[in-house]
Amino acid sequence: MADNTVVKGRRLSGSARAPKTYSTTRRCAHEGCETTLSRYNRREYCFAHAPTKYPRLRGRVVSDDS
Repeated sequence: MADNTVVKGRRLSGSARAPKTYSTTRRCAHEGCETTLSRYNRREYCFAHAPTKYPRLRGRVVSDDS
């Protein structure tokens, strides 16, 4: 049984919005860290020094007593 269904599509029209960029000379804000941040990283710390963020969990209270 051969299914001869033809699927057609259209090309995307218009231009995609460019990603937001930041300065290329930014450094990690942690004292002593010389890591240059990516121009697409909006945060002030590199991955190694970024403060821990916990996801929002519905119905639970997450304690910060680690």
